[in-house]
Formats: sequence, structure tokens, C-alpha cells
Amino acid sequence: MKGAEIFVQCLLQENVEVIFGHPGGVVLSIYDCLYDAPIRHILMRHEQAAAHAADGYARASGKVGVCIGTSGPGATNLVTGIATAQMDSIPIVVFTGNVPTHLIGSDAFQEADIVGITRPCTKHSYLVRRVEDLARTIKEAFYVAATGRPGPVLVDMPKDVLLAETEFDYPKTVNLRGYHPPSEGDWAQVEKAAQLLMEAKRPVIYAGGGVISSGGSAELVETAELLQAPVTTTLLGMGCFPSAHRLSLGMLGMHGTWYANTSMSHADVILAVGVRFDDRVTGRLAAFCPNAKFIHIDIDPSEINKNVQVHVPIIGDAKTVLRQLNQLLVEQCAKTTEEWQAERRAWHAQIDQWKEQYPLCYDDSDEVIKPQRLMEELSNVTDSAAIIATDVGQHQMWAAQYYRFTQPRTWLSSGGLGTMGFGFPAAIGAQMAYPDRQVVAIVGDGGFQMTMQELATAAEHRLPVKVIIMNNAFLGMVRQWQEIFFERRYSAVDLSLSPDFAKLAEAFGIVGMTVTKPAALASALREAMDLPGPVLVDVRVAQEENVYPMIPPGGAIHEMIVGEYKSPKVVHMS
Repeated sequence: MKGAEIFVQCLLQENVEVIFGHPGGVVLSIYDCLYDAPIRHILMRHEQAAAHAADGYARASGKVGVCIGTSGPGATNLVTGIATAQMDSIPIVVFTGNVPTHLIGSDAFQEADIVGITRPCTKHSYLVRRVEDLARTIKEAFYVAATGRPGPVLVDMPKDVLLAETEFDYPKTVNLRGYHPPSEGDWAQVEKAAQLLMEAKRPVIYAGGGVISSGGSAELVETAELLQAPVTTTLLGMGCFPSAHRLSLGMLGMHGTWYANTSMSHADVILAVGVRFDDRVTGRLAAFCPNAKFIHIDIDPSEINKNVQVHVPIIGDAKTVLRQLNQLLVEQCAKTTEEWQAERRAWHAQIDQWKEQYPLCYDDSDEVIKPQRLMEELSNVTDSAAIIATDVGQHQMWAAQYYRFTQPRTWLSSGGLGTMGFGFPAAIGAQMAYPDRQVVAIVGDGGFQMTMQELATAAEHRLPVKVIIMNNAFLGMVRQWQEIFFERRYSAVDLSLSPDFAKLAEAFGIVGMTVTKPAALASALREAMDLPGPVLVDVRVAQEENVYPMIPPGGAIHEMIVGEYKSPKVVHMS
């Protein structure tokens, strides 16, 4: 069997149903095999979008996403998508073609050392030099991507390897020396954690994307309810805890809720689950939660004590460790005293007071569409049940603040790398995973122009994905920083000379709509959701609205700018 045929057979063994890619010279043998294979190939219009689509597919479904590009620029165009997946721990397997093995290192046409280029931004990278190694390598790639801390794995396949022949033998198991992902946490450490949490007077649970990737949301809710502990989530943890739950604090960090950041600052014990204490959460590290003891559950030992010194480290799968913890807490919480209950009530009363003091709010308008209102209306018309994919910027933060997420795997956003252009192709990937679910891409007018060519992909496959452009004719978040920290010297952020996005959509054969008035917003969004196939809605919003709360650069998480409102519309998160 030729290498290209082995490639297809391996994907079938891994139950791959769809791959996102773009063909080129050295991978034509693969594309010839795909012609007859029961695997759907989605021709993306740019390789970067192929990687983002595979990423979106993985985030929404929990399966491994797959993408492919050719050698040279095809491979290098994938790098931004690979790095995005690496920063957010998303399992994708990326296949690239390369020049024949005898030409590697000769600067041959369309040659690139993609293994060397991607080594810092993948979980592992393979160069397959012999066709006899191809099947084993692909088996390992899927195993490594999906196990332990998930991440992207690259498999580079020279042209002659794809054309060479050997017997097809797909391994049943993988045994990699030195690679043994943990699952169960150390029981002695779990017992210490349970004791510390029971002794806490002001506990807070700080949950992240690791809860979602482990499938541990139900266990997290049980932990919070047993402990009567409030829960705040990272940007990537959105959806792992229901936003309408009485214990929800919403998101923390740079644009988190005032009361989430304040609760963290006053906590005496913090249970951190599947998080990495990144700088957008901690703010000035020296002032981060000065009175708290930390319990940190993470599957990656390298995250323990990386940014914050931890009192009780527990290495293991978040879902498994939470189950262990809950097993102990059920018994201990059944014996709590009235004094313990009173301390919890006092803590909740304090948090309620903070919620009243600085709620999420904004000045609404009958004249101009406020971005916050756009997100609220979108949450209303989708019953808060859509899969939301965003780009990066102001719209991303407003979506995180004002869309009411109730389920895991419904929030797809580039948190670590902060990749503009991510949202729309990620939504395409999610829609391929769930053809019958409502998938919405919320993008800015800046980020959308980085991958808007994928309108052709959505049109070709009649994907019912809806694209909502929050159009303020600016690179909004950069403008906000220039307003606050650079004396309104707006440099290179004006996007007023942009396409008519509705007409652009129509040029691709997609329904395009433009909304300019608040009174028309809800009906336009509802119409867009009800129409079959892809729809683009260009929503013209207030140009110089700012995202608040905001931690200034170098600030601590309790040093927030909260904005000034004349007659604020208060948004109750629960």
C-alpha cells in the first residue's frame, strides 16, 4: 500500500470524519486518495483558516481536529493556527507535505523546515522519513494530541514517503517511553485539599479550560455546591460553570467582573482547577490574592508553581481529581456545624454587597446600538444555547461578559495567543461538528477582514453559520488603550474605509444584512437565526464605547477601572 493510501487508512482507523485543508504539489497523492475516501475534506481558502477550523471543531466536539497543508508556504501558513491551539491546549493533528527526503536541506522549491519552525508551538512534531514509520507515527500523533494536557501535534510527510509502498499495519496501542499522562491525583494531597477547603472562611473556586477539556463540569458544580463556594472562571473556562447559578461570579481577570476580582482578592483559600495563572488573570503578581492559600489541580506538572507558589499541588485530570475531592467532601459537609454555615452565609452576603456596589452595567441608548446590548439581544434570541466563536478584541470581552453561557464547549475563543481572524473559521469548524446546532461567529470589523475569504467556504457548503460583525469602524481594543493610556492619540486604528460587509456577503452568495438602529436589532438577529444557510449581519455600534471593568497595565486585580455611567443599565448575571 502506498504512503498516501496508508495516510487515509490511518484517518479512518481514528474515526476521522472531516479534515480541513488546502492542496498543493507534494500532497497531491493524498488528495487523489481522498477523492474516493469516506472522509469529508473542506477546502478552506487559506491554510491559517484550516488550522482554526480544525481547532474550532475540536473545541466544540471534544474530538481531535485534523487539518492538512502542502509544503513551504502551505505549511508556514498553518503556524498561527498551530500556535493558537498550543496556547489554549486544544487537540489537533496537523499534516504537512514536504519535498522528497533527498532534497530536504537543499532549499528546494517550496521547502520549509516546518518541524523546526513548529517545535516551540506544538506538543510534538514528527518528520516521517520512511513509509514503514508512517502508520505508527500517525497513531502516536492522535494519542499524544488527545491525552494528558491536550495540544497540537504535527506530522510532516515528504513526497517520496507518500509514494513509497509497504504493508499497512496500524498499531492497536501506543507505548511512548517517558510519556505517562497522570489521571488520578495523589490521595494524601486530595485529603489536604479537602481539609483546607473545609477550614476556609472565604473560599473561591477559580476554574479554567482544563475543566472543559476533562469533561469535569458536573463535578465542578458538585464541588461548589458541597462547599457553598463561589466560582469564577477564566476566559477559556466560560461555560464550565453555569453563569445563572447562584454561586457564579462570572469571569475574572483584566476584563472580569469587579466582584469576581474583589472576591479573589479577599479569599483565604482558592481552589484553582485547570488554570495556569496567566498574567491576564493575576495582574501584578506580587499583589495577587495576598491572603490566600492555593490548591492547584492540573494535569501538567510544569504548571505547578510556575507563576504562583501553591500550598497544595495536585497533579491529575481535573474531572478525576474533582471526583476524588467530592468523595471526601460529601462525608465532611454532612457534618458541618452551624458556625461553619454562618461563616459561609457571611461570605455570600459580602459578595452580594460587592455585586450591588459594582455590577456589570452600561449606558443604553435609543439612538445608537451599544455593543453590550448587541450581546444581550444575541443571548436572548439564541436562548443562550448557541455555540459562540469570537475573534479577539472588544467584542470578545463583551461577549464573555454579556452572553449568558450555560454549557461547556459553547465558547470558542483564542485566549492565550489572542489571534485575530480566529472566530469565523473556528465557527465553520464547530458547524461541521454540529450541523444542526446554532453556531454564531461574533467578530470585529478588524479581525473579520483577516479571514473573511472563508465566506466562500461557508457558501460552498451552505453551512448555517451566522456571522455577527460588531462594526465600530475601529480596531476597538487598541483604540481604547490609546484613549486611556495615550491621550486619545489614535494611531493606525481607523477602519472607516472598510468594505460594505453586507454587499460583500452577497457577492459570495450569502444573505447580508446591515443594522444601524437599536429598535431594529432584535428582529434583525432573530431573522438571521431563522434563515437557512449562512447569514452575515453587519451591526454598526457606538464607535468609542469602552470595555469595563478593566485592570490597567501593571495593576493588581483589585485596582480596576470601572467606568462612569450616567444612567446605567444594570445587568444581573444570576
